[in-house]
Amino acid sequence: MNLRELVNKQAKKYGDKTFMYWEDITISYSLIDELTNKVANFLYNLGIRKGDKVSVYLPNMPEFVYLYLGIPKIGAVTGPVNALFKAREVKFVVNHSEARIIVTIPKLMAVINEIKDDLPKVEHIIVIGESVEGTLNFWELMEKSSKNAPPEVIIDEKNDPAAILYTSGTTGFPKGVLQTHYNIRRNAEMIKDFLKAEEHYRFMLILPLFHVNAQIVTVMAPFTIGASCILTPGFSAQTHWETVSKYKASTFSAVPTILSILIKMPHENLDLSSLEFVICGAAPLPVEVFREFEETFKCRIVEGYGLTEGTCASSVNPIPTDIEDRRKIGSIGIPLPGNEMKIVDSDGNDLPPNSKGEILVKGDNVMKEYFKNPEANAQTLKGSWLYTGDIGHIDEDGFFYITDRKKDMIIRGGENIYPREIEEVLYSHPAVSLATVIGVRDKIYGELPKAFIVLKEGKSVTTEEILKFCKENLADFKVPKYVEFRDNLLTTPTGKIMKQALRDEEKA
Repeated sequence: MNLRELVNKQAKKYGDKTFMYWEDITISYSLIDELTNKVANFLYNLGIRKGDKVSVYLPNMPEFVYLYLGIPKIGAVTGPVNALFKAREVKFVVNHSEARIIVTIPKLMAVINEIKDDLPKVEHIIVIGESVEGTLNFWELMEKSSKNAPPEVIIDEKNDPAAILYTSGTTGFPKGVLQTHYNIRRNAEMIKDFLKAEEHYRFMLILPLFHVNAQIVTVMAPFTIGASCILTPGFSAQTHWETVSKYKASTFSAVPTILSILIKMPHENLDLSSLEFVICGAAPLPVEVFREFEETFKCRIVEGYGLTEGTCASSVNPIPTDIEDRRKIGSIGIPLPGNEMKIVDSDGNDLPPNSKGEILVKGDNVMKEYFKNPEANAQTLKGSWLYTGDIGHIDEDGFFYITDRKKDMIIRGGENIYPREIEEVLYSHPAVSLATVIGVRDKIYGELPKAFIVLKEGKSVTTEEILKFCKENLADFKVPKYVEFRDNLLTTPTGKIMKQALRDEEKA
C-alpha cells in the first residue's frame, strides 16, 4: 500500500472513530480521508503533479497532518520545514527541494517576505489563517475543493518519495532525505508491531511535527494501528501532565531533556493511570534520569534509536513484562523487527562483539537517497546498508551501544546541530578571522554549542554582537550558548583547527 491507499483503507475500516484530538475538536478517520482528499484536489487544481515538492512551513496544527497525508495522494512530495528556521535556512531548503508551493501561517510570513524574491521555483504561497495580500488562503481553497478521491496517479510505493526532510550536514548545507511511501508505512508498522499497542491507545504528540519522531511515532504509528493521536501545539512543562490526564493519554514520545524537566513538575493530584509507557529517543538518556522517571511515575520508558535517513526508528530496548525485564538501560537496544544492524571497521568489515566501530542499519525504512547529492549517497548508502556515522559496539546478547560520533555533531535537547553550519555564519561576520564550534555538556539539554573566535587584526566585536548576528541567520536552537574570544587557535599542519584540544579543555 502507498499512503493514499493506506488512508483510504483506514477510513473505511474505522469510519467515525476519532483519529485526532485537537483542543476541543475531534477528527475522525473518515473525516481525515475527506480533508486529505480536499488538500490533494486543490493542489492538483493548482498544477501540482507527481514528484512536485510542497514546502510545509508550519508549527503543530491539524492542517500539518492534512498536508502530510494529503500531498502524497497525488504522488507529490511533502517537504516539512523547521518552523524555527530563519530566512537564510528556509531559503536554502525551499530552493534546494525545488518546491513549487509553500504553506505557512501569517506569523511566519515575515520570514517568507524576506526571501520571496529569491525563490524562483515557488509559484504560490498558501497561508492558513487570516488572508495575507499576495497569497492564497488555505481554507478558502479547501472550501472550494472536492472531498472525493483525487485524480488517479500511479504510485510505486517502494521508489516514489512521499516526503523530503532536511538534516543538517557536516558540509554546512543540509541534506534532503527522500523517504518513500514504503519507508514511511513500513517504519510505522515496525513501531506498531514492537509496541504491541492496541486500537484504544491514545498517542500524545508533543514534539514538533516537522521532525520524523512526531510524524512517524505519534501520527503514522497510531494511524496504522487504528488508534488515536492527541495533537498539542508543542511541549509545555506547565500543562503537560494536565493534558495527559484530560485526554487519558496512553503514551507520548519525548527527548531526554523533556523527561528531565517533567520529573520536577507537580503531578500529585492528577490521574495518570492511563499512561502505559513513554517513548524516548533522539539523544542519549542519562541512566539516572531513566531510573528516576520510572520510579516517580511508575511508568515504563521505551528508549529507541534512529535517524531521518532510517525514516525514524531502527532499534529499541525491549519493553519489560511482568515475567522478565530484558532491557539494558544505557544501550540503544536491539533492531526493530524488519531491521538489521551491525558494527564495521573503517574498511567496512564486520566486527565481533565488544569491538568499537561504525553502526550500520539495513531495512525497509532506509531512505531512498539524498536529493541531488550523489557524493553523500556514495558515502552513506553502500550495498543496501546505511552508514549512520555513529560509533558504537554490540554486546554478546545483541544489544547495541553508542559510544561516539563519527560526524562532528552536537545534540541539543534532541535537535541535531552541525558545528559547520554555525561556523559558516561566524566566518561571514566582517570581524571574524577564525572560528570553531564544539558541544559542551549541559545537565538539561545534554549539550550546548560553544564558539571560539579569533578576530581580524584591528577589529573588535562584543559577545552580544556575535550572538545577535547568529540569531539573525540561524534558528535559535543553533545559536551558541557561549562565546570565547582567543588570540589564536591551534591548527594542524594543513590549517585545520584542532577541536579535540578544545573539547579536552572543556572537559577539564
